[in-house]
Amino acid sequence: MQRFVILSGCSGGGKSSLLDQLARRGYRVVEEPGRRIVREETEQGGSALPWADVAAFLRRAITISLRDRDAAPSQDWVFFDRGLIDAASALQHVTGEPVLEELGRKHRYYPQVFLTPPWPEIYSTDAERRHSFDDAIAEYERLLKTYPSLGYKVILLPKIGIRERADFVLETLQQGVAAENPRSPDKRQSSPDAS
Repeated sequence: MQRFVILSGCSGGGKSSLLDQLARRGYRVVEEPGRRIVREETEQGGSALPWADVAAFLRRAITISLRDRDAAPSQDWVFFDRGLIDAASALQHVTGEPVLEELGRKHRYYPQVFLTPPWPEIYSTDAERRHSFDDAIAEYERLLKTYPSLGYKVILLPKIGIRERADFVLETLQQGVAAENPRSPDKRQSSPDAS
């Protein structure tokens, strides 16, 4: 089974900080496609932006997410900030195109998905995140239904410090591996905490 782990949930809930912490510990992480697209489109004067042409933006996010999956090593833990399921769910929600089921079933991730809950105390907008907190909550509520509908187990991340959150994610994954293989130890390489 590929160890591609999705970190998703409410925008502004601390995903990027968690990804940074996991990267400092030596794990491979993949930045959210949306932020990369916004930077590229802004630099090039393009219109595939969530506030200009959301459907083009989401189609590009799907393409980039598939490319990210293909480039990721399949034997190690790889943590994805959003990605394919989020983009497909949003595209289907916005346009009605039935893309989620096919993409979601064909391109599987690790069965446990971590979602950041709404956290108004740390939510902020920036040049790449312009939507309101209410929009972020609506997206979060849609994702809470989307992932289980595709057979994923949703685990809500507690509102705790970033190091503790990283510990929580890694301990939860280790418990999942142990439950899958009760007689064999988890053979993943441990990475020193460089923080």
